[in-house]
Amino acid sequence: MHRRGHLLATAALVAGLFAGISAPAAAQSAAATPGAADDGEILVTARRDTERLIDVPASVSVLTSETLARTGVVRAQDFVQLVPGVTIVTGTAEAGDTQINIRGLNGARDAESSVALVVDGILKTNTAQLNQNQGTVRQIEVLKGPQGAIYGRNAAAGAIVMTTVKPGDSFEGAIKGSYGELKTGEVSAYVAGPITPDIGFVLSGNYRTTDGFWRNEFLGNSKTVDDQETYGIDGRIIARLGDRTTLDLKGRYARLSGASINFNAAFALPNFAAVNPAFYEDVNTHPFRYYSNIRPTNDQETIEFSAKIDHDFDGVKLSAWALYADVKQDLTADGTSADFARYTFPGATPASVAASNACFASTAQLTGYPLNPPTFIGATPVPFIFDPVNGSTLGAYSPTTCDGTQYQKRTQADISAEVRVSSTTDGPVSWSLGAYYLNIKRRTGVSLGADLGQGVIPQLYNGPNSSNPTSQLFADRFATNVYAGFGSLDWSPDDRLTIGTALRYDIEDRAAESLVPFVSDPITGGPINPGQTTGPLGGKSATFKQLQPKVTLRYKLADEAVFFANWGVGFKSGGFNNQGSAAIVNNNFNNGAVGTINAGVAINDQYRKERSSAFEVGLKGAILDGRVGYDLAGYYTTIRDMQFFEFFVGGFGLLRVVSNIDKVDVYGGELTLNARIIDGWSVFGSGNITGSEIKQNSSRPDTVGNKSPYTADYTLNAGTQVVVPFTDRLKGVFRADFRLTGPTWFHSVQNQTKPTIFSALLPISALALPGFVGDATWDVSQRKAFGTFNFRAGLEGSNWTLTAFAINAFDKKYLNEVIPAIEFGGSFISPGQRRVIGVEAGLKF
Repeated sequence: MHRRGHLLATAALVAGLFAGISAPAAAQSAAATPGAADDGEILVTARRDTERLIDVPASVSVLTSETLARTGVVRAQDFVQLVPGVTIVTGTAEAGDTQINIRGLNGARDAESSVALVVDGILKTNTAQLNQNQGTVRQIEVLKGPQGAIYGRNAAAGAIVMTTVKPGDSFEGAIKGSYGELKTGEVSAYVAGPITPDIGFVLSGNYRTTDGFWRNEFLGNSKTVDDQETYGIDGRIIARLGDRTTLDLKGRYARLSGASINFNAAFALPNFAAVNPAFYEDVNTHPFRYYSNIRPTNDQETIEFSAKIDHDFDGVKLSAWALYADVKQDLTADGTSADFARYTFPGATPASVAASNACFASTAQLTGYPLNPPTFIGATPVPFIFDPVNGSTLGAYSPTTCDGTQYQKRTQADISAEVRVSSTTDGPVSWSLGAYYLNIKRRTGVSLGADLGQGVIPQLYNGPNSSNPTSQLFADRFATNVYAGFGSLDWSPDDRLTIGTALRYDIEDRAAESLVPFVSDPITGGPINPGQTTGPLGGKSATFKQLQPKVTLRYKLADEAVFFANWGVGFKSGGFNNQGSAAIVNNNFNNGAVGTINAGVAINDQYRKERSSAFEVGLKGAILDGRVGYDLAGYYTTIRDMQFFEFFVGGFGLLRVVSNIDKVDVYGGELTLNARIIDGWSVFGSGNITGSEIKQNSSRPDTVGNKSPYTADYTLNAGTQVVVPFTDRLKGVFRADFRLTGPTWFHSVQNQTKPTIFSALLPISALALPGFVGDATWDVSQRKAFGTFNFRAGLEGSNWTLTAFAINAFDKKYLNEVIPAIEFGGSFISPGQRRVIGVEAGLKF
């Protein structure tokens, strides 16, 4: 059967698997909240207008204010775990590094997101904001499938729509605090009310701190691996400027500080395992330990201001908004290049001699010190392949100075604006028209430096006579201008049928300019950026355009049964890697110098735009007098030029790039159920099954037939909520949530054997072994399925709550992310959330 024929079959399979397990209260909560009608029906803004959830012709998961309160959800990493077919990777490298995957479409690291974030009707434009606290949130809607025609830029996989608290006619407020294991504490508060009869305000703040689970054993078991401290302040003023006009002003400031690069390395070299089994290690069983001699840091600052105005004309509504956002972030950390002798051999410059001397001294002091396997410190820091008797195996993030240091910086300031007009009159036809503009100024840099035992200087370029001389540098300035026009038209000839069309056209003008000085690497004597071999790097520019149509159909089969279907085109702009990236890959892995492996991997300094064509059919409704709700859907998506993150490590240092996978097909089905067994007792659950296949990949042709990276084979949610009234003013609440995430590949290379740098070095080393001995086999790099339980139990009074909670209650060990560096022969792996048990108290007034 052709895979398109699997749509309904897969959906039916999901239904069979999860029948009897009802679906998330996150999808169908019945509380009387700002997101609910008087009769308890959920109201959403999924199509830029308030309507019943059942009337939306698409899959939408909704977390109402009741669900948010009773699950403790604050950030994306919390609520994503309640939504079927959605997974997240966040905070592994740095706080702003968040990738959300919806039904096989992933936001590639260092590229644009595939998921739009819309807060109070305003589109956020920086991926660093995806996992930030957005203020006092009242409702969250997760829309799946391309939403660009409705919600705008970077919505190829879907959109996250958040609504925050608005001021009312009287003063109100709340404060909530929690404290748990690992000295994890969090407090948030808000106050809202009128300033004048026509002007109201909201002021909120939040603070969070944690020591983290992991400890740096080399730095005295210091709490410097995953510690973090954040705070933020949000302000909002809403003014009625007459009977028809509303002005909404918002401001936001947030700071974060903590650790970064929460990774260990795990090798995939089976032929080395004869010497030490740790050279061929299943990433799922790796024992995480941290020994870096550099205390990693991560700092982030966010400033936002926005203004939104709504005006009602006769039969037409005008909405316009403008946003300014400025996010600055940087990190310092240990390096990765110890085992390739970059900082080991003395050269002709004082910086290279100093780096080598520091490496020799640090290695001699650490002889016999316990390290992450398979790291071994011998009599000399020379890698064992060059000195098999006395040499060392020096891994990434080691306590020696031999791996150098790294400093990364990312800043982005953007100004965006949108104007939209839409019809408001009742009738069979409704429409909207609008225009959008965005200007982005972005700077990114990755700097590697020699570790002379004097720490990291937090700047991109340090001279050869400094205490942390720069050895490799990527630094670029990017400028982007986006212009878009859009519109929609819906026709409802009767109460049962609605046909909708929408169209958006984007033009993105992009330019890149290298900021790397034309100087030499003081360690190797070559250019500080390999792309400078023929001179300074010049600027680049390109324009990316895409038409994005969308068609929807809704047919009411009965009062509480709706069939829906939709098709749409998703788009994510192409762009530029740090200049010099292609030169590094070609010179080190593909051609030229002795010791290359002819890997055949194609990387370009400019990556292509991503386009997708997504089709979905489904059925949603309720049975048994509304006591059981359901949402069943099947989908099929073809992605052209999928943007994918690649990581390269070698004697040159490290390299982060975005590449393209020419064609990927994704298909699957979802079922969501929600049952109210008796008043006060609900059970809920949801399931998703996703299949995928790489159909074409010119970057790595031998990966055709493999699965879409970062895509879980399935997800399952199940749980229950019990509310027991003790008196009119006191009730007990218990909630349990279980999440099962299926097996996941994080790279296009899967279950394959590939040559590595060791394959090239072994024949010319002192060992003189055949090249294939250094090949890597990647069957050990798939993250296995894992399940976590969250529990909450407490008391709710008329204006207070007291709750005990357990996050990952059974302390399940799992992986947050696996980043295979194929030509390196190992993966960089990050652990997932460990258990936190604590207590939470809240007060409303």
